[in-house]
Amino acid sequence: MSLKDQYAVFGCPIKHSKSPRIHQLFAQQTDQSLDYSAQEVPAEQFIEAVKAFFAKGGKGLNCTIPLKELAWAFADLKTERAQLAKAVNTLAVQVDGSILGDNTDGIGLIKDLTENHQVNLVKSKVLILGAGGASRGIIKPILDQQVDSIVIANRTEVKAVELAAEFVHLGSVQGCGFSDLEHQQFDVIINATSTSLTGELPPLPNNVLREKGICYDLAYALEPTRFVTWGLDNGALKSLDGLGMLIEQAAEAFYIWRDVRPKTQPVIELFDTERKQCRSSL
Repeated sequence: MSLKDQYAVFGCPIKHSKSPRIHQLFAQQTDQSLDYSAQEVPAEQFIEAVKAFFAKGGKGLNCTIPLKELAWAFADLKTERAQLAKAVNTLAVQVDGSILGDNTDGIGLIKDLTENHQVNLVKSKVLILGAGGASRGIIKPILDQQVDSIVIANRTEVKAVELAAEFVHLGSVQGCGFSDLEHQQFDVIINATSTSLTGELPPLPNNVLREKGICYDLAYALEPTRFVTWGLDNGALKSLDGLGMLIEQAAEAFYIWRDVRPKTQPVIELFDTERKQCRSSL
């Protein structure tokens, strides 16, 4: 049995996960001794699997689709950002044995946008596409950047309106359907829908992106996603995917677990270089 501290990511599917390699790189960089594995855990087996993991001495877990809401319910304690997101992607054992639930997705997005890509969100008008769990986790962190306003657009308008109502006490947040975006323009558009996974595109009207605006897709892939390409075709100053966000949210989880903050830039550069090499070899 390994004497190293044990960490893992649970999800279904999980074979594609980059998290084990990311955390291995973080551990090497910071001289931390730990093991990090990826484990396929269907939703119906989550409670049993997470209890077994911690019973065997596991120190921390990441949880991805479709387990974030289940992890939120499982946690004994929750951070403010986890409470608002109603989803948890990071579980950590506390000194007293209780389990802390946190959500690092939002801070991962903000760090990638503002630090890695030098995007100033202050006073910007932000459009979030989609009203699911991915959107919920990023609204408060975006509002914390002193943006002018957030509009959440969704195919089912009522879902966007209901989600906006949960955050309106924190700032200017509105929900609408995609058809209501006509004659509106935004400085930043964030795709939090699952359309990139199927090669589709949300039904966006022409001219919804302001000149030299920013597009950001929470998804990432070997090739530019359909939304990233749409942003470039519509004059975006920068049209980005979620690779940096993935690595930044992992770094935040690593810090929660180990109290050591790894440097993300070398890891982002490594993954980006490898991705470009893969593209050129195709």
